[in-house]
Amino acid sequence: MVMPSGTSRILLVLVLCWVARSRQELAPVQLRLGGPRGPAGEGRLEVLYQGRWGTVCDDGFDFHAATVACRQLGYTAAITWTHSATYGQGEGPIWLDNVRCGGGEGSLAECVHNGWGISDCHHGEDAGVVCSGQRLPGNSPQATTSGHLGEVLGLTLEEVRLKPILARAKLSMPVMEGAVEVKHNGRWRQVCDANWTRNNSRVVCGMLGFPREKHINTSFYRKLWNRKLKDPNSSLKTLSQKNSFWVHKVRCQGSEPHLARCPVQMAPPAPRQHACPHGMHAIVSCLPGPAVQKGKGKNKTAPGKVLPVRLRAGTHAGEGRVEVLRHGQWGTVCDKQWDLTAASVVCRQLGYGTAKQALVGARMGQGLGPIHMSNVQCTGHERSLGECRFQDAEQNGCRHEADAAVRCHMPYMDFKSQVRLAGGRNPEEGVVEVLVPVQGQLQWGAVCGAQWGLNEAMVVCRQLGLGFASHALQETWYWAGSPGATQVVMSGVRCAGTELALQQCQRHGPVHCPSGGGRFSAGVTCTAHAPDLVMNAQLVQETAYLEDRPLGLLYCAHEERCLSRSADNMQWPYGHRRLLRFSSQIHNLGRADFRPRMGRHAWTWHQCHRHFHSIEVFTHYDLLTLNGSKVAEGHKASFCLEDTNCPEGLQRRFACANFGEQGVSVGCWDTYRHDIDCQWIDITDVPPGSYTFQVVVNPKHEVAESDFSNNVMRCQCKYDGQRVWMHGCHTSDAYGADVVSDLERRERLANNLV
Repeated sequence: MVMPSGTSRILLVLVLCWVARSRQELAPVQLRLGGPRGPAGEGRLEVLYQGRWGTVCDDGFDFHAATVACRQLGYTAAITWTHSATYGQGEGPIWLDNVRCGGGEGSLAECVHNGWGISDCHHGEDAGVVCSGQRLPGNSPQATTSGHLGEVLGLTLEEVRLKPILARAKLSMPVMEGAVEVKHNGRWRQVCDANWTRNNSRVVCGMLGFPREKHINTSFYRKLWNRKLKDPNSSLKTLSQKNSFWVHKVRCQGSEPHLARCPVQMAPPAPRQHACPHGMHAIVSCLPGPAVQKGKGKNKTAPGKVLPVRLRAGTHAGEGRVEVLRHGQWGTVCDKQWDLTAASVVCRQLGYGTAKQALVGARMGQGLGPIHMSNVQCTGHERSLGECRFQDAEQNGCRHEADAAVRCHMPYMDFKSQVRLAGGRNPEEGVVEVLVPVQGQLQWGAVCGAQWGLNEAMVVCRQLGLGFASHALQETWYWAGSPGATQVVMSGVRCAGTELALQQCQRHGPVHCPSGGGRFSAGVTCTAHAPDLVMNAQLVQETAYLEDRPLGLLYCAHEERCLSRSADNMQWPYGHRRLLRFSSQIHNLGRADFRPRMGRHAWTWHQCHRHFHSIEVFTHYDLLTLNGSKVAEGHKASFCLEDTNCPEGLQRRFACANFGEQGVSVGCWDTYRHDIDCQWIDITDVPPGSYTFQVVVNPKHEVAESDFSNNVMRCQCKYDGQRVWMHGCHTSDAYGADVVSDLERRERLANNLV
């Protein structure tokens, strides 16, 4: 017997170790979905390895990895994947990082990754998946699969696209008409037009971000197809004879949110049968929604019993908390039985495509006010959410912790390639540079910083897919733009804040930038989440009253300019002022804490009241005539911005005591009682009559918010000279954006911007 030498022993040990390690890495692992309760097939992706459950980092995670995970979980396909702990942060180890799959693997363990437990991530980067609700026969949610899964109906339909055929379709953006192509096992296939129905077109258009399909005459396309078949230089004849070129048959009902939920036949049932005899590729034409046509994100309310809907607090266009206008008041929807079908009805009603995700557990922030609907059940063909079956939420004990939200399919507009940030410390900040035509040629250039504000910055951040703007800078001294983009190519930009791209905003015709750009170019800082302050209108209505307050008690308030100008001419301390007092409760309904822009070192000390002001003007109080003229005004500084109260389960984090940190946490509220100084309007000089009482929170937009349209509250006010009645109090977005438009119009007039 020949004994191996020393070198041979070492090689043998290394080979055995490598084999053992390979077997360990490829050993079957179990998957499960975690996070808040929600529809089947979606949640945080968790892996069982070496007896411990852990999570998967979102670095490198993509649709192919989601497809493998969903198949391993026993679902037919992946609809989408999520990042940044969308379904909450997990616990335990982060087992996988930088997962890269081809899409055909039988298990997530077969994909390339850093190695088990090797990660530089934290649980705020946990990945999640949304799988098709159609479960494969014999598979449980935690099933482990290995090997080739075979040709199961609809198993690996991954993506859909339209290939434009006509010249006008090739030039349009987004592409709304063309031949349907489906990605199957990582390869694009044509779909045979035999037995193709309008219901199929409806589902395809929904996946591409369009609300409806359009009837199309395919005779011209048939002529083009036949001409290409006869062309000796075309490879179409050879390709079309291969079954691998085709998807044989699709049968949708039209209510499906994704083509993966339709019965799909990849190959003909009989062997050696041609997949598309005498056929051609299916042609689809889609109708765009108002958001694509005008870029304003608005939708006209159709007549009939259609209930208006809107989305709030979403980071990107086409996503947010679902709110419904019912009984004259906006309210939320409870997430009981909330699913992709109901979410798709909302998305189509708003002019988008079908829903990518139906989110539960107030994942887009909690609403304020009534909860209008619960147990919503839709067929998928309804024109509005109001046509679906539902129950009143009051009967189900729903709370705002269960507010439903959606993410809709949006058309690909290529807006992201028309703007960029340069010179910042990270990809979320920098000088704004835009691509616009200059003398007939597309050219990158800067934006003039004059009049640049948060609305304009919001549009840029949304266009780049970076969320909300946290700062809008009119001077960018510390950021150097791109060397070839120093010329100012856009000036006088004015956005409503809802546009999908900066190029859709109003701007000067000929560029006019007196400051000259350079260090005075526009800049932005973006953030994934933002606060959203909303006044509790009902509390104002319930607490309003009059007080005749002696001047001797108003010295400090007079110093802070909380009284009308006529108080300057009185014989102090003799006399009194008539004050309209009320309490204000300001909720943070956003997804980030509301913090003063300035740090504690920059707060202003007021000796008379002996406290610091973190924001000099936090709220404006105005009394207006019915035609909008101001007859009295007041303001309130944020001398103490804190969590007065929080819902059950949330801890107060900000308190003013002992020079503490100021702010309002997510979900909490700050209350200014009616009996503190400056919590009033001085109406001493106001004659009896009917007025409009108005409160504007964060009036100068000193701190960025996800939504400024709900910062204005209005009440109808009647004053008879001795008593005051307040009624009909509501935030400005309760009945539309008319209040904000009026305010903006007046502000522009005051600043000579029109």
